[in-house]
Amino acid sequence: MFIFLLQLRHMIDGHPEIYMFAVYSALIWLLWVLKVVLSSRYRPFTGTFEGTTSVVVPVLDEPEELFRSVLARMVEQRPSEIIVVINGAPNPTLERISEEFAPLVRWVHTPIPGKRNAVMIGTELSTGDITVLVDSDTVWTDNTLSELVRPFADSQVGGVTTRQRILEPERSWITRWADWLENSRALYSMPAQSVLGQVGCLPGRTIAFRRSIMTRVMERFMTERFMGVFMEVSDDRTLTNLALQEGYRTVYQHTSLVFTDAPLEVRKLFKQQLRWARGSQYNTLRMLPWMLGHAPLLALFFIMDIILPFLLAGVIAGWVYRAISGQGYNFYEGILSEYGLQGGILLVLALMVVSSVLSMAIRQLRHLSEKPSDFIRLPVFIVVSTAFLMPIRLLGFFRMGHASGWGTRAGAYAGGKSNDILVDQWTDSRDTEIELNSGHDSLSRPGALLEAAPRRSTRVAAPVSQRRRLNPKAAWPYIIGFSIFALEAFFIVNFS
Repeated sequence: MFIFLLQLRHMIDGHPEIYMFAVYSALIWLLWVLKVVLSSRYRPFTGTFEGTTSVVVPVLDEPEELFRSVLARMVEQRPSEIIVVINGAPNPTLERISEEFAPLVRWVHTPIPGKRNAVMIGTELSTGDITVLVDSDTVWTDNTLSELVRPFADSQVGGVTTRQRILEPERSWITRWADWLENSRALYSMPAQSVLGQVGCLPGRTIAFRRSIMTRVMERFMTERFMGVFMEVSDDRTLTNLALQEGYRTVYQHTSLVFTDAPLEVRKLFKQQLRWARGSQYNTLRMLPWMLGHAPLLALFFIMDIILPFLLAGVIAGWVYRAISGQGYNFYEGILSEYGLQGGILLVLALMVVSSVLSMAIRQLRHLSEKPSDFIRLPVFIVVSTAFLMPIRLLGFFRMGHASGWGTRAGAYAGGKSNDILVDQWTDSRDTEIELNSGHDSLSRPGALLEAAPRRSTRVAAPVSQRRRLNPKAAWPYIIGFSIFALEAFFIVNFS
């Protein structure tokens, strides 16, 4: 804030320099004001929906007690049915836990790994008017389901998501930071977009769609490519995009609350955030033509998510260049001359820290009003959010054209060549070609083994470790990204 004000005053006084940090800060504040104004109009839906609900839970593996708790909370709220889709290797433990809650809970198994395939299978087996997709580590609270479906009383609403927080956030600094980040989105971005009826990404920890939409868009969900690849990641954003393109509203229901787990290791957190960054930017560019024509504010929000990390990189490069070259206007000359070199530097640093904390505190006012003790952690939140997330966003942009899997656990779908095989075999056979093989009458037992038909099973049997075909289109993000860096370097040298 301190530097921003100095640079802004300098430009207003008529000097020819244009400071990248001033532009960056102005965009940050503009977006925040826009979100505050829009979100102030948000109200949760209060209508009553009378239809039926099917809950679909794709699962690879979960700790036994957590998964039992997840299902127990769902069963208490009495949806019409709960379908657990175990993907990848067979998991007798998850099968046994699912059968504990029969007949409301049914389990099925598919040897084809990947969340999208599990979503497809669960949707096709479901019968409810509303399909609710739930991550297997997400714990519902009281009235999660009844509040979640309220917006569907409006026939124009096609997709709804919940408020989401992190389980036991006090466990580590990572979980505390992740919970803060989730709460900030729930207090600003989500309600702002919901007022427009255009939540750009309904987070998939618990997400509900009209089943009629799911069945219409399923083929595109399973086959759409961009820059030559089918991306397994960002399934929730893709489904949201498809619902919006079908002409429906996507909204946020603040009164429906769920808790979910967060990584406890920096390495897993990095992989999670990189997966989200790639999927978000990938879908932004794929959806951009539609957003520009139908949702310009949504386009602004998501384009800024791509532009701001590049701007911040330019800001840092500009600081380094001016420090090495000795060029640029010295904003601190007056302070240094009045207080001396040592005292002046300490004063400047103090002003920078205080103004930065104050600036972030203003933008986090809603969260801090809920949890005032987080004010003392504000500097750490600033550093982690900036130094950790911004480079990940840049890396995610450059790697948009690379195939990617889903999940951070062993056995999760890994993408690559098997990704192409899965898409090709779906394209070749437009029906699901699934068989229920239980050894008994499948209607008489709560669970059944869901396997691919022999032709599909044979085609998907290619080793995951095989190398993916070279994708020339994957070079485009690198060309665009380095071109942006080159333009920033030219601007730094000549105009700042």
